[in-house]
This record gives sequence, C-alpha cells and structure tokens, in this order.
Amino acid sequence: MVPSLFLAHGSPMLALEQDAYTTFLAHLGRSFQPKAIVIFTAHWESDTVTISSTDDVHDTIYDFYGFPDELYAINYPAKGSTQIAEKVKKRFQENGIPVQMNATRGLDHGSWTILSRLYPHAEIPVVQVSVNPSLSPREQLHIGQSLQGFGEEDILVIGSGVTVHNLGRLHWEQNTPESWAVEFDDWIIKQIEHGDIDTLFNYESLAPHANLAVPTKEHFVPLFITMGSGTQNKTKVIHRSYKYGTLSYLCFQF
Repeated sequence: MVPSLFLAHGSPMLALEQDAYTTFLAHLGRSFQPKAIVIFTAHWESDTVTISSTDDVHDTIYDFYGFPDELYAINYPAKGSTQIAEKVKKRFQENGIPVQMNATRGLDHGSWTILSRLYPHAEIPVVQVSVNPSLSPREQLHIGQSLQGFGEEDILVIGSGVTVHNLGRLHWEQNTPESWAVEFDDWIIKQIEHGDIDTLFNYESLAPHANLAVPTKEHFVPLFITMGSGTQNKTKVIHRSYKYGTLSYLCFQF
C-alpha cells in the first residue's frame, strides 16, 4: 500500500542539484515501491482532463529554456501503461468527469525532474494526467477522490506542483525564505492538519498573501487533487524548505 503525495518540482535544476530536498526525494523513493505511478503535472494544462496512454517509452520534454546544456541531456525513459491509463479513465467516467486520452505526449519537467530523483532507474510505468486550473477547488478534489483506493493497489498518485510559485518574486541568491511565503504555507498547513476543507477552498480570499503565492493556479491545484485521492488518516507534512527566497518545497502525504 502506498499513500498519495503532493510534491514540489520547483526549478528544472532539481534534476541536477544536490541539496536537502533532493536527498529527501531519494529517501522517499526508497520508502515506496509502487507497481505504477499516476502523476498530475502543473505543466500540462487542458480544458478536458487528459491521460497519457501508451505502452512505449515516454519522450522526455524539455519545456524550459536558458538552463545548462547538461540538463537537456537528461533522459528519463519510463514506459507508460495503457492498462493503468484505462483504469484511470474508467474511474473518471464513473464519477462524471469528462476525459480524453493522448498516446503521444511525453513527460514534461513537472514529471520527469521529480521522478528522476524518486526512481532514477525509470523502472516503474508512468501515466501522466493533465490539470485544468479553471476548475474550482471542490472540482479538483472530486477528480482526486475518483482515484481513491489506488494506493491500496500499489498505484502511487502524485500531484506535482508548488504551493508558493511566483517567478516574478524569485531572488536567485537568497537562501532564507521571505516571510510572506512562510506565512502562506503556514496557513495552508493549518487548514489541512485541522481538516478545514471549506476554509482551504477559500484560500484566495482568506489565506495571507494568496495573490503573491498563487498568481496563477496551475501549480496549486495538484494539491487538491492529491488530497482527494488519499486518506485523511495519513495526512502529514513530509518536507518543507525554500529556494530562491520564495519558491516553496512544501510536500504532503495523504
């Protein structure tokens, strides 16, 4: 049995850097050995929830620019799984969630940077799923809830995003976090630990500095999805650190 995980993917440099967070991810990967991974990535947006469906090796997508050449040389050759993709599709359909399949899209950096640190040998089949940031938090939670029980089948559900993600507020040489980023994460943690979902759904108006922390929603909604897919009795913060002053590496287990 495996839990559901919300993991911060941060900068693409995550695939190359060695720090406390990458050490944590390596340890986390050794803690769970799932038979398959279903990952919702902030870097694949679509109006209709879309599932990657292939048994071939995924392409590695370099959806960024201006980074060192060695980052573009990384290949993460994980295979897909049409069997798991169909299982995800069936669950969505049973829960009234419109869905479509995609047989050609590769793994974007929201997926492969995280997975390369968790499972560097790319031996576990991966099914990637898109997000629709325009849906309400309750609808995001419902998407996740449709996959409840996957963990009991050793299928690891991951939401790859970031709680505090404002590229315009990064400070590349700063090692200590800005107070507003910390206060926003503190508020998020409090609502999740207290199980106050209704308050959490209204984070835009109630959370301190929400407009700074979440200027766009695509990196935040995987939190609601993985929260829905997990179980309340497993909820806990499993890592918290910051890069570049404001980029949060807050991670949850559900």
